[in-house]
Amino acid sequence: METVDGSVVMHLGGELDLYNAEELRTALQDALGREPERIILEMSHVEFVDSTALGVLIEARSKLGRSTLLLAAPQLGTRRTLQVSGLDRHLPVHDSVDDALGA
Repeated sequence: METVDGSVVMHLGGELDLYNAEELRTALQDALGREPERIILEMSHVEFVDSTALGVLIEARSKLGRSTLLLAAPQLGTRRTLQVSGLDRHLPVHDSVDDALGA
């Protein structure tokens, strides 16, 4: 996790699933506690996302307050999961962290 121009950028990788959902939830709560303008989830190394992890993202979205949650650089499979679940209509998806920072 790093801070860039008042935004928290979280670099995620591997599989986001039932087995690490609590770790993701804790990291998002930590990021929200910093009250950044944006929380950007950099997903270029995420290979798989299951419904449990999607639920954690929805939960984080509901707790945003003044912050904005953005997704950046998802691989094709992850992007498809976001589209099929409809989450891409609720969380902005950007091609890169730089695009998300400029949003």
